Amino acid sequence: MGLRPAKCYTRLKRPNTRVSKHKPRKSYVKGVPYPKIRSFESGKIKDEYSVKAFLVTKEAVQIRHNALEAARISTNKKLETLLGTGMYFMKVRVFPHHVLRDNPIATGAGADRYQTGMRLSFGRPTSTAAQVKSGQKIIEVRVAPGSEKVAKRALKIASAKIPSPCSIVFE
Repeated sequence: MGLRPAKCYTRLKRPNTRVSKHKPRKSYVKGVPYPKIRSFESGKIKDEYSVKAFLVTKEAVQIRHNALEAARISTNKKLETLLGTGMYFMKVRVFPHHVLRDNPIATGAGADRYQTGMRLSFGRPTSTAAQVKSGQKIIEVRVAPGSEKVAKRALKIASAKIPSPCSIVFE
């Protein structure tokens, strides 16, 4: 079974996280899938990277973990091919805490035996997402002076993977 479209999950809702505030020992979400994004930092941390570039969202949105991983991979690949290994530092600044659930609706022959209707309608956990506010920084790239165009190009490619209009900000 494939992924549902991103439009099903982009609106912000009340966050589903693993543990309740009132009962810290009781976990309400069983079997949360592990996020696809494995490493949040790549490159080398050095003091000589004086140029910082950020990918900033223009709208409040939920970003699924596979979209974050796609943005990370494309940014990392572009920076590594144009600048070389160890000539940059990249960091994904958001973490997918929100648990997305799905209550599948069956159609066709035999659907009445498969579906439970509104009984247990909260759904089972399918993936995770990061809830991002408007103006929040998603990805940070640090490069040496003179490499601003490369950083901007890499973040422009990453913005195509994010389900919200984004802007690139330099510091």
